[in-house]
Amino acid sequence: MPLNFSIRTGLALLAASGLTACSFAPEYVRPEAPVAAHWPTSTEAHASSQQAQADIAAWQDFIVDAQLRELVSLALQQNRDLRLALANIEQARAQYQIRRADQFPTINAGVMGNRQPKTDGSGDMTSAYSAGLLLTAWEVDVFGRIANLKTAAQAQWLATQEARNAVQTSLVAAVASSWLSWQSNSQLLALAQATVASREESLRLVRLRFEQGVASALELRQAESVLAAARVAQAQQQRLQALDVNALTLLLGQALPESMQQPSARPAVDALAAGVLPLHPVPVGLPSDLLQRRPDIRQAEQQLLAAHANIGAARAAFFPRIALTASAGTASGALSGLFESGSWGWTLAPQALLPIFDAGRNQANLEVAQAGRQLALAQYEKAIQTAFREVADALAGQSTLQQQWQAQQAQMQAEQERLRLADLRYRNGVANHLELLDAQRALFASQQAWVQTRLAQQQNQVALYKALGGGWKEDHGL
Repeated sequence: MPLNFSIRTGLALLAASGLTACSFAPEYVRPEAPVAAHWPTSTEAHASSQQAQADIAAWQDFIVDAQLRELVSLALQQNRDLRLALANIEQARAQYQIRRADQFPTINAGVMGNRQPKTDGSGDMTSAYSAGLLLTAWEVDVFGRIANLKTAAQAQWLATQEARNAVQTSLVAAVASSWLSWQSNSQLLALAQATVASREESLRLVRLRFEQGVASALELRQAESVLAAARVAQAQQQRLQALDVNALTLLLGQALPESMQQPSARPAVDALAAGVLPLHPVPVGLPSDLLQRRPDIRQAEQQLLAAHANIGAARAAFFPRIALTASAGTASGALSGLFESGSWGWTLAPQALLPIFDAGRNQANLEVAQAGRQLALAQYEKAIQTAFREVADALAGQSTLQQQWQAQQAQMQAEQERLRLADLRYRNGVANHLELLDAQRALFASQQAWVQTRLAQQQNQVALYKALGGGWKEDHGL
């Protein structure tokens, strides 16, 4: 059998052994979720939704309001946190490609020349020239070290993709929450402005009555006090509205479009009382659904997979490392004869290194990898528990906030009727001015609480959508 045929056969066998290398990585089994099988609620609506996996809608379907939908689209295009997440994906993808390339030989074209004195003492010079293809120290991955490093890099790449999905989920929720706050604070500002105008007129009338000797100085000071309180509320709402605009500007990565410089013109009471809501209801499903939907849990699981692969790479370091160096080309003692007939040849230099003494380095690397797996496991379980708690908190607020809002709506209606009766009694001289002012203050406070509770209810719905893993669907999201 020709020698060159034997060499080619050996190289093919070595390559095949590298591609089908064994792996010392521990077998991965998804850990059991360290949470209960059901949410801590017994309402019929939630119980019925737990019978099957709930399909969380894409954010375009979850958000009903057209203005809010446009703002979310702008944020997904311009937000800098999302751009950082995309850059991290590209970096991790490149790292994976580097690890993948380590499994294959690197072949270079090289030209070399050497000129040195002869060793016979004659003073003559000897020359050696060569040109050809070079394969330098290619590791034949018999024990799966490189394969496990590639698997770990791939898992880290997938983890960065899930991190990007988590950023998008948070971004959609943050824009929706900030927009809802902007709308509510604008409605509260309009309410405060209307209250200021009403109390300015009341103060004008009280001052006229005081000048005519009908009203006392106490009534005048009381009217001035309630007007000042309304102006305080107006200034507070102006500040909060400006902060909401600043928050939206940061989330969008640009200034608000001119068409959205002012919030929706819908009246505060009329829109909410009529049930004009900017968000769709959210299906709940089972706690196990979070493992497939929550991107932060999926990210933690990919990091756990990477930790398993790192253990395999660390274990493989205890076994021989086989490297292969080879070259094929032409060689000659004279540069002019470099490519003449008969100058062609090849070299093959396999090498196997077995670690004997490394002062415990390989063992320490294995312990680091094993500790990394325990850390990744703890992070994975914590991600599940955190997600479970966030959903449970949102579910706890879902029913109670609705009840609170309905009760405050009834209180506001009662205060409106109370003010009407107090004003009627005051005009007929039956009640004093203090009774009227108390009714005005109570109505203003109940109106503020009504709008704020409605805001908390809608933001709780956004929090539930985010906690259930909505907002990042690759089929529909940007």
